[in-house]
Amino acid sequence: MISFREKIKKFFGMQAKLEESFFEDLADLLIEGDFGAAEAWRTIEELRDRCKKQKTAESEKAREILASLLAEKLLSCGGGGEFTPDPETLRIILLLGVNGVGKTTSAAKLAFRFRERCGCKPILAAADTFRAAAIEQLKIHGERLGVRVVAHQRGGDPAAVIYDAIEAAHAGGGGLIIADTAGRMHTKSALVEELKKIDRVVESKAGDTGGCVKWLVLDATTGRNALAQAEIFHAAVKPDGVILTKYDSTARGGVVFSLAETLSLPVVYICDGEKYENIQPFDASRFAGEFTGLDYQEGKGK
Repeated sequence: MISFREKIKKFFGMQAKLEESFFEDLADLLIEGDFGAAEAWRTIEELRDRCKKQKTAESEKAREILASLLAEKLLSCGGGGEFTPDPETLRIILLLGVNGVGKTTSAAKLAFRFRERCGCKPILAAADTFRAAAIEQLKIHGERLGVRVVAHQRGGDPAAVIYDAIEAAHAGGGGLIIADTAGRMHTKSALVEELKKIDRVVESKAGDTGGCVKWLVLDATTGRNALAQAEIFHAAVKPDGVILTKYDSTARGGVVFSLAETLSLPVVYICDGEKYENIQPFDASRFAGEFTGLDYQEGKGK
């Protein structure tokens, strides 16, 4: 099966001049790549305008302009630069998202990355007490990574898990807590109340010495459904950013631009494999270049 990247690369390679059919076909291709229809046509109009202003009539130049335009969209909502925890200051990362998107694995990958790069000793908090499997999975990751896991029994109070994790961090003189939370969107009101309670615990226990960020975990292969999930979480708890998981040749990626344009929600990390090291800070220019079929080095220098 041909990947979307190869498909769009082939499209630009077959187009010599910028005729009206070029823009219409490109809009259809963007929609196929998980852009929303309105966003795709808005992007095409912006591309058409820039090509006209730059007196561009060649498709390859139009592709470079499109990559630059898309990168601007991603950068406009903030983000950029890697989250860097201070080993001496308590920081808390709450991972949000529906079941099955990869929250627990993402928690382990973040713990691995921050331990290796920042020298901190992360604590994993199993705050998804609704699923026994999530608790056990996080414990297994903790054993493999050699990091502490704070967990209660299935059905326990998630806020109490966070409370105990903060106590453990204070006892260690600072540190980083990465918390896996529940994702039961069919009981949205209960989930929202659960997250609000966690917020209150964080505020009372961490105080001015700590900071808390909420990252929404989305599965890149679910396309427009990922945007629908983001809209629900954004309305309920306002995440600070997105971790995009399972990004491989089956993921088209256009939803990332919708997250930026519709919700002003930046992607902060992207996961492209199953190993602990398969997590990278999101690079807007690289992503936009790859989405349009440009090699990163080629797109970066233009």
